[in-house]
Amino acid sequence: MVKKKVLFSHSYYYPLDVKQWNNKTPYPPLGTVLAAAVMREKGYHVSLFDTNLCFSPDAIFQKLNQSPDYFVLYDDGFNYLTKMCLTTMREAAFEMIGYAKKLNIPVFVSSSDSTDHFEKYLDAGATAVMLGEAEETLTECLEVLDKGEGLHSNILGLAFRENGKTIRTASRKVLKNLDDLPLPAWDLVDVDAYKAVWKQGKYPFHLNLATTRGCPFKCNWCAKPIYGNKYNSRSPEHVIKEIELLKKEYDVSTFWMCDDIFGLKPGWVKKFNTLLKEKGIRIQYKIQSRADLLVKENTIESLSESGLYEVWIGAESGSQRVLDAMDKGTTLGQIKESTQKLQDLGVRVAYFIQYGYLGETAEEIQATLKMIATNKPDDIGVSVSYPLPGTPFYDQVKKDFEAKQNWADSDDLAMMFQGTFNSAYYKILHRYTHKVFRAAQAKRFLAKGLSGLSTRDWRTLVAWPVNEVLKVRYKGQLRHMKNTNS
Repeated sequence: MVKKKVLFSHSYYYPLDVKQWNNKTPYPPLGTVLAAAVMREKGYHVSLFDTNLCFSPDAIFQKLNQSPDYFVLYDDGFNYLTKMCLTTMREAAFEMIGYAKKLNIPVFVSSSDSTDHFEKYLDAGATAVMLGEAEETLTECLEVLDKGEGLHSNILGLAFRENGKTIRTASRKVLKNLDDLPLPAWDLVDVDAYKAVWKQGKYPFHLNLATTRGCPFKCNWCAKPIYGNKYNSRSPEHVIKEIELLKKEYDVSTFWMCDDIFGLKPGWVKKFNTLLKEKGIRIQYKIQSRADLLVKENTIESLSESGLYEVWIGAESGSQRVLDAMDKGTTLGQIKESTQKLQDLGVRVAYFIQYGYLGETAEEIQATLKMIATNKPDDIGVSVSYPLPGTPFYDQVKKDFEAKQNWADSDDLAMMFQGTFNSAYYKILHRYTHKVFRAAQAKRFLAKGLSGLSTRDWRTLVAWPVNEVLKVRYKGQLRHMKNTNS
């Protein structure tokens, strides 16, 4: 039997998100090539149109004109940028769906945005939207169509139209044994093209790995439309098998472990560390984690020994009241303690900071700035509270929504609800926080002495005078805007 051809793509275009494209740190679409590997294992011929390095959806014409039997728009659910449901990427997705529809190619879509807004994607011409985790759903859909049958309500986790009526089927349970999945189809990715972009930036080349799916914690602003609140893990052996492949095929030893929470399963990190040592594998990697886990779990030493060089912690705010209102489940003391423990072992610590949560006061903003100055993280990422469908936070503020309900790109930073201050204020606060942080960091570098500074540290030091000037300017603007706002 002739293999049916499945063209995979996704809807994130780094060049259309100026902030991210300027960072020069694009990651391949991991979730997309994993789904492709699943379908290849089922006997399909798979190919990839990778939008990450493309400047326009028009580029897909060439691939679609090769007459695939199916077009699958399968976003990388491991990439937090896709979870933001940016309108620029939604519009690009609609364009690609439209091109395939004109050629009468069935289109299946899986993404955070399409799960939340499946009607919009069906209106754009999608044959069906796969809701939540979608490898099994996709398999069942294509098998049905291969038999010449139509989609039906017995396929779980699906939205489609029948005689003009939208049918939404029952939810599908998430996969538990992730080791049953094949390794991602990395051969579909032009890794050299990614390396070329990274060379233009200031960071060593990374590839992305996912060791888990889901997050069991319930921060009330965090959306989980794909993997939900369940937490399932690959075995350390399965992960190391992929690491060995990537080291051998692409000569890469530095990784972004893109899990929502890395190493939560008891004993996982210690086993991972032991296996790396036994096999003589040396890597460096960065992760996301929680301050409370890093304090409670006796894994920091194993993380450091196994190659951890940087941890991103959702610090969010220097106000305990704000953290409690977010249902964050962490304390300011845990944030400080975990930072100190990691830095004592030579691990860099970076903070996600979130301004503008409901009821946040000017004094609480100052508390966040003080936390950054006192704890001395090695990097920060600053944003404003962003309501996404399916979260308690979204339900709290949706009454304030007007025409705009999503950011255009990741640097939008628009307030979607009535906060203490307006969008313009928080955009200046975003800049001010970075200048305060960089100026303080430069002072620390100078105090420690100039020997041993990295290239990145030298850039911070050289930019110190400019950052001090900008810090004063932004502080003045904030004071004026605060007085005007009040």
